[in-house]
Amino acid sequence: MSFSSQIKDELSRQISPARHCQIAEIAAILGFCGHIHMDEENCFSIRIHTENVSVARKYFTLLKKAFNIGADISIRRNAFLKKNRTYTVLIREHEPSVRVLEAAKLLDGQGEICENLSAARNTVLQNPCCRRAFIRGAFLAAGSLSDPEKFYHFEIVCSSMERASQLKEIIATFSIDAKIVVRKKYFVVYIKEGSQIVEMLAVMEARLALMDLENIRILKEMRNSVNRQVNCETANINKTVSAAVRQLNDITYIRDTVGLSYLPEALAGIAQIRLNKPEATLKELGESLSPPVGKSGVNHRLRRISAIAESLRTEKGE
Repeated sequence: MSFSSQIKDELSRQISPARHCQIAEIAAILGFCGHIHMDEENCFSIRIHTENVSVARKYFTLLKKAFNIGADISIRRNAFLKKNRTYTVLIREHEPSVRVLEAAKLLDGQGEICENLSAARNTVLQNPCCRRAFIRGAFLAAGSLSDPEKFYHFEIVCSSMERASQLKEIIATFSIDAKIVVRKKYFVVYIKEGSQIVEMLAVMEARLALMDLENIRILKEMRNSVNRQVNCETANINKTVSAAVRQLNDITYIRDTVGLSYLPEALAGIAQIRLNKPEATLKELGESLSPPVGKSGVNHRLRRISAIAESLRTEKGE
C-alpha cells in the first residue's frame, strides 16, 4: 500500500463528531470528485466516482451520519487494467439530494446549482474545525503524498483555478504556504517542504501518518548529517594527504639537488622530521621539534621550504 493510500485509509475511518464538520467534508468530496445531475423533470441526483475504496466508504458513512441517507454503491472493473476499480456512490432520489446540496451550500435560493468558492464568505467554512474537515475531504477526493523516503511532495488536484485558489486560501488560514501550478487542464495545489507537509497532516488529523513521516524525516536528517560529516572528514583527509605528498616531494627535491644543509637550521630540522614521519599531522610535527612549535609555525616553515624548492626548479629550468 502506498503512503497516500495509508493516509486515506486512516482518514476514512475518522468521523468528526460535529455535524457541521461532516457537512464540510461532504462538500469537499462533492466539489472534488462529485457530479450533480438534473433530469427533464428538474429532479436532482448526486454521484461521486473514485478509484479509492476508502473515499467511497467515508462518503457513504458521512451521508448516513449527517443526513441518515442510504446511498447506492456500485463497483466497476476496468476491462484493460484488471486491478483498477471505480467506485460510484449514488443518491438517486430528489429530496435527499436537495437536502445534501442545500446543507453543502451547492444550491442558491432559487434552487440553482451554485457553489461559493470564496474561502472567506462560504458559510460551510467559517469554523477552523470545518476548514480542517474540508481539507481532509479534498485530500481524500483528489490528493496524494509521495513516498517520503524518496522526496516530499503533497498535492491536491483541482478542476479550476477558482477552486485551487479557494483551497490555497483555506490552507493559508493554518499558516501553511501552498503553491499552485497548472498541469495539463488541471490546477494543482502543492507543498514541497517536509515540515509544512507534517503540519498539513496535523491539520487533517492524520496522526499515525504524521508520526510515520516524522520518523522518516528524523532518519533522513540523521543520514544526511552523517554523510555531510563523512564527506567533510574525507575532504580534510584528502587535503592533508595531498599537502604531505607535496611537502615530501619538495623536501626530497632539495635533498637530492643541493642537500638539506642548504636550508636554514630551522627549516632543515622540520624537513628531516617530515621525511622521517611522512604521515604525521602538522600538530605531531610541531611536537617533535625542540622546542615544540605550533601548527601555524610548522605550516609557515613548510611553506618556506616549498618556496625554496620552487626557486631551485626555476633556476634549473624545470
